[in-house]
Amino acid sequence: ILIGSGVEKRGLIMAVWESKILQGQIGPDWVFDGNRLGWHLDKFPARQYTVDLDEERGIQTKPGRSNSHKVQIRPSTMINIAALQSYINGKMSMDNAVLQAIDFLDHLMRVTPTKSLTAIKRSYYSKKETAKISIGSGIEAMKGVYQSMRVAHGNRLVVNVDVANCTFWGDWKLVMLAVQVTGSAGPLEMANGMKPTQASFNAPLRDSVTVIKMRKMKKLRFKVRYRGASEKTLKQVYTIQDISSLNCRDWKFDYKDRETNKVTRMSIAEYFLKAYNLALQYPTLPVVETTKRNVAFPMECCIIEPEQRYPYKLDPFQTANMIKFAVTRPADRRASIQSGLNMLSWSTDPYLKNYGVSISTSMLETQARLLAPPVVQFGKGQQKPGFSGRWRLDGQTFLLPNKNELVAWGVCIVNSLGREKIQPAEASDFIRAFCNTYKGHGGKILNMNPPIIEGPPDESLCVSNLFNLILDKYPGHKPQMMVFMLAGRETQGYERIKKSSDCRFGVVSQCMQNAHVRRAQGQYISNVLMKFNAKLGGTTCRVAGKGPTGHFKVPTIIVGADVSHAAPGSLQPSMAAVTCSMDKLGCRYAAAVESNGHRVEMITEANLASMLKPLFREWMATVGAGRMPLHFMYFRDGVSEGQYQHVIQQELKDIKSIWRKLDEPQQYQNYEKIKFTVVVASKRHHIRFFPKERTAAADRNNNPVPGVVVERDVTHPFEYDFYLNSHSAIQGTARPTHYHVLLDDQKMPPTELQNMIYEHCYQYMRSTTPVSLFPAVYYAHLASKRGVCHENRPASSGPHGFNEAREREELIKLKELADREGKKLSKTNSEKLNRFTETEARQLLPMKNDTGIAWGMWYI
Repeated sequence: ILIGSGVEKRGLIMAVWESKILQGQIGPDWVFDGNRLGWHLDKFPARQYTVDLDEERGIQTKPGRSNSHKVQIRPSTMINIAALQSYINGKMSMDNAVLQAIDFLDHLMRVTPTKSLTAIKRSYYSKKETAKISIGSGIEAMKGVYQSMRVAHGNRLVVNVDVANCTFWGDWKLVMLAVQVTGSAGPLEMANGMKPTQASFNAPLRDSVTVIKMRKMKKLRFKVRYRGASEKTLKQVYTIQDISSLNCRDWKFDYKDRETNKVTRMSIAEYFLKAYNLALQYPTLPVVETTKRNVAFPMECCIIEPEQRYPYKLDPFQTANMIKFAVTRPADRRASIQSGLNMLSWSTDPYLKNYGVSISTSMLETQARLLAPPVVQFGKGQQKPGFSGRWRLDGQTFLLPNKNELVAWGVCIVNSLGREKIQPAEASDFIRAFCNTYKGHGGKILNMNPPIIEGPPDESLCVSNLFNLILDKYPGHKPQMMVFMLAGRETQGYERIKKSSDCRFGVVSQCMQNAHVRRAQGQYISNVLMKFNAKLGGTTCRVAGKGPTGHFKVPTIIVGADVSHAAPGSLQPSMAAVTCSMDKLGCRYAAAVESNGHRVEMITEANLASMLKPLFREWMATVGAGRMPLHFMYFRDGVSEGQYQHVIQQELKDIKSIWRKLDEPQQYQNYEKIKFTVVVASKRHHIRFFPKERTAAADRNNNPVPGVVVERDVTHPFEYDFYLNSHSAIQGTARPTHYHVLLDDQKMPPTELQNMIYEHCYQYMRSTTPVSLFPAVYYAHLASKRGVCHENRPASSGPHGFNEAREREELIKLKELADREGKKLSKTNSEKLNRFTETEARQLLPMKNDTGIAWGMWYI
């Protein structure tokens, strides 16, 4: 199906497709993907139609402009459902015919809910039927339903249905929404906050924080309501092009009186008073510019259309509220799923009926296995958590304390980063308790009274001042640790501290919140000490009874990898991180991180080489006793099923190339002995397990207990995958991790691999519970998030904003305009544009590795 020339926007394509003119000619029961593909039960000959949207809407076409669109429909292929059945029964392999059948069924299921509900990919929302709450700043969270058809183990098609949660703009008056978004006390305060600001007396004017926040509302759809508006105007849906810097008194235009033809220069406020006898309540608020040429409205006349998705990253307050809303116990989640099934109403879906598709609304029942819970080994004792998934550090010593006695360290109080300020005496009391507790956990600490200073407002100076103080106070010793006590959760300040510590000085650092420092609770101190000890080279615990090499019968290296991406609208590069086991047990992991382009999921060859080669060399020098491993395990997070082949054909190929180059002096004799295992670990799925009540697999909240493995019925029909619930869900419904084994040269028995993954979750360094994700991948996720701190950009450029992509578009337009007029952009705008239009992401700042920080757990 070709509508227009093929480059039209989706909104126009759907307007043409859904027009009464076209639907009346092609008939009912079409399934259309909104782009190029359509399906129909009957054979349909090649035809061409013309749709005039102005005629459809009953409006007169403007002279010289046409709203007429051609529609071409031609047959392409016949969908063979029998091929899908043969694939499900194992009688044929996956091919194009099978993919086409699955694609058709997937689109068939979407037709009816897309027409009656708000569709976001495979999730559907209805303001009338689903729960919603306000999470702050004019944003609402809403529950919906997710559905997806898939082929599953057991010769069947299954539909995965789950709860979906999403954020939407509140459908309020635009004035009140803007007040919420900007955090203003009211419209008048917001109007005052629109004025440009200056960083200093001679600095250029720049947009205020209020203006920057208000730009989030660009592209929102709205209607207008005011006295005297025509019926056509009231029905029209407009889109915000921009929030003007001019208010309704300052925005002026030439008004032509229809009776006298006299042209008068007047403001928007004056126009509304003259034309509608309407005195604006807030004439000092900015004007709302629309995407229609020369059409603008006072903000107070605009009302936001409902169910428009909020695409930006949530702030901490919104995130906390969103978590409270989304996290539900198993019984409540089952009830929400049932509510979602009622919304979908498969039994009354006319399209499913017409194509002869019926779906059972009963939950699928499956058999699971329960892995035995391990015993956790500490330095001088053991803990047996059983199926509770919890243990305590009380009276336990770390499995391995810090490598070297702690001598050269210091503390800096950073009271500039928040409201929770503390005095040096309070910090001293906390450090005394901290040191005593560390000794109790087996820590080797010689200096119980480190120097404590109060830092200046500049965070980088806090780091340099503390570093120099430690150097002066402990001559002959390299600084081992820098502790920072922060007055709040201000992200940019925290990132500057980590950037200076890691990259400028190469010393591990530990940040703490002043609120916790003041309370000095024992549980908090022990929790921090798990990270503190790991950064100093220690190990918290291990699984007991496995011998000196743990699960591994041959020398084994484990590598985890993850790529994190910035929030929508930000130009921050993606961060690729890898972790590498640095002991025989697989407890300690070193990590490396590097920028990986913009929203690129697959790790580049150059990045894998620069990050992994030094880690492999260090592993061979310290763990492998100069030799290569015999077993290489690669755990990859964050890739979709469509990218599995890329992991094998691209990333694994590049990793093998690194080992080959390292083994060149030995003519690849050692490389050829390495057995490779590749596993994709994912939590981005909608599978949930609800064990039957009062069974061994259920905890008190009816979540699966740690150790539940499901490897049938909902898994792939032919490939090697399983779901493992390795953690105890503290709140909400447990989400298992999906492990898909793409390659296993070592031929590990499934039970051996599953137990290894499960038991390693008990060795996570900073927790007294098993974690839900294999630690190598979990650590890679932490390292990729830390990579943001290492960006090679000045602190004065501020944090990456939600609006960078749109700001780049505006700067490009400004440059085009300046070029046409033979002018130049201002220096500030020119520098911004150069930064925004960089085709490749800048490399991160390297960490200073004089003290071997890169081989430790600096990121934890």
